[in-house]
Amino acid sequence: MPTSQADQIAELLKSAKTIAVVGLTDSPFRPSYRVSQYMQSQGYRIIPINPMIGESLGEQSYASLLDVPEKIDIVNIFRRSEHVPEVIEEAIRLKVPAIWMQEGVIHEAAAEKARQAGIFVVMDKCILKEHAKRL
Repeated sequence: MPTSQADQIAELLKSAKTIAVVGLTDSPFRPSYRVSQYMQSQGYRIIPINPMIGESLGEQSYASLLDVPEKIDIVNIFRRSEHVPEVIEEAIRLKVPAIWMQEGVIHEAAAEKARQAGIFVVMDKCILKEHAKRL
């Protein structure tokens, strides 16, 4: 019996340790910051991906996923939908196990390409809300 996406999300959130957040800002007033701060408070290692900042939440920021020197469990995308394909390409090259597109971030073609590459995709959902609901 295939597991539901809800079960897969719960499993992912339990097993993941490191979340690279594409579009994470250093402004406490932005949703990317608040969501990442929550996930960090829940024990996840947050890696900011934003060429415009040096660090966020006490972690060094990287210009792209390809610059991150460690294993990434989830790529959380806080960018406008038109930027998703580029992020997906990098995630595929790195063989990242999961892509998470925040609420309002939707790109069906890129999501399908990621799925074809064996990546678990969550689209148009808030990782904070899903975490709080399940764990």
